[in-house]
Amino acid sequence: MRLYFRGELGSGKSTLIRGLLRGLGIQEKVKSPTYTLVELYVTSRLNLYHFDFYRFLDESELADAGLAEYFRGKGICLVEWPERAGNALPLPDLELTLTYSGTGRAVTAQAHSPAGERCIAACKDA
Repeated sequence: MRLYFRGELGSGKSTLIRGLLRGLGIQEKVKSPTYTLVELYVTSRLNLYHFDFYRFLDESELADAGLAEYFRGKGICLVEWPERAGNALPLPDLELTLTYSGTGRAVTAQAHSPAGERCIAACKDA
């Protein structure tokens, strides 16, 4: 599954991902992978890969860094700044866009697959 997080600098992408990982039971420190590009978190039998492509200058850097294979595996890819990887990334299952709204944030979700649609439906039911 692929979840892409879009929004301006400081809009809360990393904070939202930290909350998601905490909700899944990750106890270790959740670091932003701005410099490492990817951080791995394991819960139960699930591998969660947290990517941050903020420092990418063009889409060739995804392949150059050897990260393309992660998006073909069975893990869950959580991606900040997916637009920096251009067309090198596959379409996400779910795309979340964070915007400033008064003193808080607003999140809009767009599904690109049946799995993404199920995520949105589950959130509406919660």
